[in-house]
Amino acid sequence: MDFNELNKFRKEYQGKPIQHEGITSPFVLFEKWFQEAVQARCTEPNAMILSTCDGSQPSSRVVLLKQFDEKGFYFFTNYLSRKGQEITKNPRVSLLFYWAELFRQVRIEGLAEKTSSQISDEYFNSRPLESRIHAIISPQSRVIISRESLLKQAQSLKESAEEIKRPPYWGGYIVFPAYFEFFQGMENRLHDRVVFILQNNTWIKKQLAP
Repeated sequence: MDFNELNKFRKEYQGKPIQHEGITSPFVLFEKWFQEAVQARCTEPNAMILSTCDGSQPSSRVVLLKQFDEKGFYFFTNYLSRKGQEITKNPRVSLLFYWAELFRQVRIEGLAEKTSSQISDEYFNSRPLESRIHAIISPQSRVIISRESLLKQAQSLKESAEEIKRPPYWGGYIVFPAYFEFFQGMENRLHDRVVFILQNNTWIKKQLAP
């Protein structure tokens, strides 16, 4: 499929300039945009692309944001998964939120660090039973015999009297941001881009060309 065919999918963006005057914290602007994504009924507004790198090959996947505050952004996973192993080698990660309905995206770069056991336990115990069981039995990112074998393990654990507790290889990460980029799609591709860069514990705001 060449560019002539792909150009059929072209969509004219209709966003308005980013209202960032007087905003000195990127967390404030992010929360505002996130709430607007929720109100606009964007599909899974908390879905974010997490990119990691083992030092040679970057990899990306969609994960779900489970909490955010002025410290950072939280997600949960298997620590032995590919992303977990890459974060162990290189904690520098990036996050990308894309809200197509609003012609917006937010890029975040920072350092990932494991959350406390208390936070991991609290979130794990809030999950549906089946999700907790699947987190226990799945050797995420590794080769398995078959999907059916996993389902049998899950059913066996569900029927057993064993207590469903968070395993040590599963838990949370928090990403401490050092860089935010807010992108607003505009008409004729003259997009609006505003970045916040953390320097000496102070957020510096700058405007970028489209």
